[in-house]
Amino acid sequence: MLDLNHGSGCQYESSTQQASIGGAINAAIDAALVARNHAQPPRRYVSSSGLGRECLRQIQYDYLAVPKDEGRDFEPRTLRIFEAGHRGEDIVAAWLRAAGFDLRTARTDGRQFGFSALGGRFKGHIDGCLLSGPAQLAFPALWENKALGAQSWNDTVKKGVVRAKPVYAAQIALYQAYLDLPNPALFTALNRDTWELYCELVPFDAALAQRASDKAVFVVQACDAQELLPRAAGDRASVVCRGGHAGNEWHPPCAWQDRCWRARR
Repeated sequence: MLDLNHGSGCQYESSTQQASIGGAINAAIDAALVARNHAQPPRRYVSSSGLGRECLRQIQYDYLAVPKDEGRDFEPRTLRIFEAGHRGEDIVAAWLRAAGFDLRTARTDGRQFGFSALGGRFKGHIDGCLLSGPAQLAFPALWENKALGAQSWNDTVKKGVVRAKPVYAAQIALYQAYLDLPNPALFTALNRDTWELYCELVPFDAALAQRASDKAVFVVQACDAQELLPRAAGDRASVVCRGGHAGNEWHPPCAWQDRCWRARR
């Protein structure tokens, strides 16, 4: 029988060994996430999720599935955050259903609800549609959910989604327009750090939906004409290119900075 009393001489696993196994497991997970991401076929359409971005050329590169700069693909940390966002969506959907909402998130064949325009070259997929429930909403209502870090979540709570997250606002307006859901949308934001849920009703902004839709048409037409669209920035040091906050808005680093600035214009 083992003597586990103090002074028995029994050696437990050292912190060095724990760090070693943790590093090995996390490295394996990161490698698997990166491999899975690379195995995904590129999108061949303008996505509603990116039309709120400021730079037309960035949207164009994304639509054309132009290879990203060396070393600028999604890092494992970002892929983990994406995964958390997808899981968070499932959790919030389950909460809403438990609260008594009739929430539809997929067709009978398991596919997401969405729209397709411009011969399949402009698409969007919604998180869900609320048909009834215990709160004072006008049904049916679009449901859009995001999982955000604490700082981003607090900013959204303070300012509202339209001011804090214009990319999300454009996405919501497009969904309302193309899926004929003009009632105020229910936007929910899950705080990934505290699991608090922010809820906001977003009125339909027809003008915003039209501007975003026109942008999609403009990008597709430019690509058909083999026209390189202009940059949003006049300097590579701009946050639109390198990433960062500007005008109370977060810009993710552009994945095509090197290619873009090698171009003559």
